[in-house]
Amino acid sequence: SRPDPSPSSLFAKENLARMSEEQLNRYDRLINEPSNDWDIYYWATEAKPTPADFDTDVMAMLREFAKNRNREQRLRQPDLEYLFEPPR
Repeated sequence: SRPDPSPSSLFAKENLARMSEEQLNRYDRLINEPSNDWDIYYWATEAKPTPADFDTDVMAMLREFAKNRNREQRLRQPDLEYLFEPPR
């Protein structure tokens, strides 16, 4: 199967709740400033080098997530209710 071109939604579901405010700001910038989502995909999968402006701890987390070391099935986007869960 073809990989999801936007691994960030699965990443968000697993990681947003435990990020600091500074990390959330860096994540928001990462997913909103690049004009092309494929750039984020290429950086996350290390197909292209990440520009220095976006090469942060959050990008490192996304790169590690994209490696899928646990071989999880990631064939569908997560449901969006995680966006509306109360903070822990």
